[in-house]
Amino acid sequence: MVLKLDEPGLRALVGAFYERVRADPELGPVFNDAIADWPTHLDTLAAFWSSVMLGTGRYKGRPMPAHFRHRARISPAMFTRWLGLWGRTADELMAPEDAQALRERALRIAQSLQAMLFGQPMGGPVFMPPG
Repeated sequence: MVLKLDEPGLRALVGAFYERVRADPELGPVFNDAIADWPTHLDTLAAFWSSVMLGTGRYKGRPMPAHFRHRARISPAMFTRWLGLWGRTADELMAPEDAQALRERALRIAQSLQAMLFGQPMGGPVFMPPG
């Protein structure tokens, strides 16, 4: 099944991706400790990606302060791991051109967050190969 780059497709992608994040041995503990209400958080994340990819303006939050308060538990390597999971999930569920657009946007977002959290640009390999 290939999801469309639309509201339902982004919601399904976000749900599938964060299922993987929550089960990941490195990312899961950080995310699961930080998020008390996963259904509400997934709604927020779907709104974020809708705003980013579709220009809907549905997201009204402030991602920088939300991530900054968890800075002590986040490492630069986690960004690479997060991007790898995101890229594989997008590649598996979306059409190739949509997956590429989602990977590129996620990379720019990760670079901004990492620069804000650690005062350094992201370096090293970005995406793990699919599979």
